[in-house]
This record gives sequence, C-alpha cells and structure tokens, in this order.
Amino acid sequence: MSEGNKRYAVGKFIRPHQTSVRRAELIDGQHPFAIVLGCSDSRIPVELVFDQGVGDLFVVRVAGNIADDVVLGSIEYAAAHLHAPLAVVMGHGSCGAVAATASGGELEGHLPTIAAAIRPAVEKVKGQQGDVVNNAARANAVMVTERLRSSKPVLSELVMSGKLKIIAAFYDIKTGRVEFIKD
Repeated sequence: MSEGNKRYAVGKFIRPHQTSVRRAELIDGQHPFAIVLGCSDSRIPVELVFDQGVGDLFVVRVAGNIADDVVLGSIEYAAAHLHAPLAVVMGHGSCGAVAATASGGELEGHLPTIAAAIRPAVEKVKGQQGDVVNNAARANAVMVTERLRSSKPVLSELVMSGKLKIIAAFYDIKTGRVEFIKD
C-alpha cells in the first residue's frame, strides 16, 4: 500500500487492475488484499490514494471514519469471509467532521451522532501543540483502530489468531502522503 501511495503523491500512477479483463476476473468473487475504513470526504479517493484498482481494496467510507455497528459488520465481512489480512483506519487532514466536532457548534439532523463518536479524540488532543483538527483526526484514527481490534467476537479473534492486522493511518491532504501511525 505504501508503494502505491508514494506513486500517487508524486503523480506516477500505474493504475493497476483497471481493465475489462480485471472486471471479468472478479465476476465470481473478490479477494481484496486490504480493508480501508476512510472518511467519505470527496477529496480522499481511497483507491487513487493507494494507486490500486478494481478488487484490490475493500473500502468502507463514512464521515469521520467512525465505526458504528454497520461499519463494523462491513469490516467483519471483508476480514472473515473475504479473508483480507489487513485493515487500515485512515483519518485525514482538514477533516470537516472533525472540524465540526472541534468547533463545538450546534449541529443539525444526524450530525450530532457523528460528532459524539469523534468527540473523545478532540478531547484527547486539547492542549497539544499543532493543529487541533489534524491532531484529533490522527487520534480518532488510533481510537477507531483500537475499537476494531477489540471488537468481539469476530475482529478481536482474527487479530488474536494473527489472521488480521489493523493499523491506523493519516492522509496529509496537502502532500498526498499517507503516514502509517505506530501505536
């Protein structure tokens, strides 16, 4: 994944697996090599960010890359039934969902549900040096990664058995680079 991101960041794409032949190969099933839980932000096209093609990644996108039960079920499906051995929780710079949460303003409709999921990350980084939104987006990716790793029974068992690795990442919207966060 990191090699694909390096190509993306410098504009030297190879754009693998984007042919009619590839589509035909996948008619009877998919075998993604990784799961990516990313934000639904239109500036973060996950397959492009990693220079991957059709069938390579199982992508779940939701504002703030939060993990509710529907998201968890989607990731469980990819890990347990498609046997994807890697899951990446990717936050990003200038995230609108994180910014809205950090601002503390009044949110309408269902947005408070998203903010409630992100708020612990915002609280965790208060007082830290640097940009609060980017710091909170990183912290949120780490917190969601921890939630996935401990999600019972499916994901935690796959992690314990060594069949699934779950890592956090941060996409720098300015540079196009993905930083894999060590925890």
